[in-house]
Amino acid sequence: MTTTSGTRHPSAVAMPEHRVLYYGGAWHPPASGRMVVDRDPATGDALGVVAEADAEDVDRAVRAAHRAFATWRRMKPLERAAVLRRVIDAVRQHGDELAMVDALDGGNPVRGMLSDVKIGLATMDYFAGLVTEMKGDTIPMGEDALDYTTREPLGVVARIVPFNHPVMFALMKVAAPLAAGNTVVLKPAAQTPLSALRLMEVIEGLLPPGVLNVVTGGQEAGAALVAHPLVAKVGLIGSVETGRAVLRGAADGIKPVDLELGGKNALVAYPDADPERVAASAVQGMNLTWTAGQSCGATSRLFLHESVHDQTLAHVVDRLRRIRLGMPTDMECEMGCLVSPEQMKKVLSYVELGRREGARLVLGGGPPADERLRGGCFVEPTLFAEVTQGMRIAREEIFGPVLCVLRWSDEDAMLDDVNAVEYGLTASVWTNDVVIAHRAAQRIQAGYVWINSVSTHFLGAPFGGYKRSGLGREECLEELLAYTQVKNVHVALGRG
Repeated sequence: MTTTSGTRHPSAVAMPEHRVLYYGGAWHPPASGRMVVDRDPATGDALGVVAEADAEDVDRAVRAAHRAFATWRRMKPLERAAVLRRVIDAVRQHGDELAMVDALDGGNPVRGMLSDVKIGLATMDYFAGLVTEMKGDTIPMGEDALDYTTREPLGVVARIVPFNHPVMFALMKVAAPLAAGNTVVLKPAAQTPLSALRLMEVIEGLLPPGVLNVVTGGQEAGAALVAHPLVAKVGLIGSVETGRAVLRGAADGIKPVDLELGGKNALVAYPDADPERVAASAVQGMNLTWTAGQSCGATSRLFLHESVHDQTLAHVVDRLRRIRLGMPTDMECEMGCLVSPEQMKKVLSYVELGRREGARLVLGGGPPADERLRGGCFVEPTLFAEVTQGMRIAREEIFGPVLCVLRWSDEDAMLDDVNAVEYGLTASVWTNDVVIAHRAAQRIQAGYVWINSVSTHFLGAPFGGYKRSGLGREECLEELLAYTQVKNVHVALGRG
């Protein structure tokens, strides 16, 4: 792996001036007065302090959202869409600085974060364009009655987003609830709160007070948000463990939950697949140049048929060696660092586990040799070969720059291994045989399958997982409708 040397000092970045909580159209200090230090994972340097919300703060934010709901829900759908498009225009003007904030705060390369801003804005624009598609039905009842359904917003929606795509998810995951007429309380990840705060500075005054609110904090704030009686629905992107906690917290209120959770995603190469193209897609699918592999949809298992195994593996090694690690704020950097020392410790523990389990470490496995990167949470792209599905590194989500290569010869046994995990988010199949491709896609237990492609999302195509990878579908009309509830109206046409 090569490294880059450029950097940018935090003073040159438009960091948020406000480090407190935003609700009801105004900034508020935390009730407890508690502020916590936020750090740059690439250097360990402090980026200032951020408010730590508690249950009292969450209650105030939710009540502000609840008060705003009465007005926002009555706004005509096309008027709501116009408001969202004014938000889009404002954010677009500040996209570069929001990307740089995420690069500093989360350790992802700024080039990838620039794409994140564009994806977030495209998603918001997509849902703004769907506001008139929340349609009802008429049910035939004969001449003496009219029966019809309407869709109404739910109320206050809680959206809890992770650290790997902070501003992208802050934009994407409030878009459908807002377009449907709900109000939102957004909680960014404790590790990466800054871009959500800067986002609210950028769009302040464009939405009616209380329509979009931000509380920063950790588990206490998240738990209070999930359990609050005025929260009508919860949406989470996170780990399976966090998803279980959200389901438990929402159970008492019998409130619906959308979950996008983990993945242990497989790329399967058949004998007729081109080794170089498979290798390129496997490395692309690792999402190294976007999130250093910290991605629920990242390719982490590569199933190579024995006839193409050695050649493909050599191409993977070559491509991984050429990835440039560097300071995330450097435009030449291709791969940044992990989000925190805790995440780095977890990833390195899995590397050691893989060694103990008998997998062959082909590449990486530790911090880069470059002394300029030693102060940060950098881990080189890591490649294991001779992996079997019984190993924990092939079964458990590592959430880092680690790819496990498994050799196969029997298709049935291979597909059993592909499905032998608790996750079912994405998969990729590589073959020139259309029959084999479709049959493999049918047999793989995953919510999103690419054939001769990998990683790309398409607005309008439903994204979501099987098994413990989540509940619900996003990035499509189904997501918008999931933030509404159906009311049936029966009209007797005889005289009253």
